[in-house]
Amino acid sequence: MWTCPLCNQQFVNTNQVHSCQDKQLSDFLSGKSAHTIELFYHLVDEYRQIGEVKIHPTKSMIAIGARTRFAYVIQLGKNFIDVVFPFKQAYNDNLCFNKIKPVPGSDDFNHHLRIYLKEDINDEVRVYMKMAYDNGR
Repeated sequence: MWTCPLCNQQFVNTNQVHSCQDKQLSDFLSGKSAHTIELFYHLVDEYRQIGEVKIHPTKSMIAIGARTRFAYVIQLGKNFIDVVFPFKQAYNDNLCFNKIKPVPGSDDFNHHLRIYLKEDINDEVRVYMKMAYDNGR
């Protein structure tokens, strides 16, 4: 593990590009509806049932990680949150992802999930959450 000498974040890769903690979680949650904030913390709580996670606010999103980052909250809307899981293959046979796109310059596929209600994190979503978590361990 490499530790940034400026912000003390730990990374698998030496000299990992990152935002040196110039953003705080409160920067993303400020001004958001109580419903949206509740959805975000529900997602985090669901992940904590799978295993230990760390929250990493970046310049443009909130990353969720264990050893490495494996899920990204890319938007906190008025009444929803958008989450992305990167996987090495496209999982097209599902009912939960509203978009699956290849990542340019990578062999990853970003799987986009929009959560409107706590119940949107159902058994199918939990399977993919666990897969993403396992990729980050």
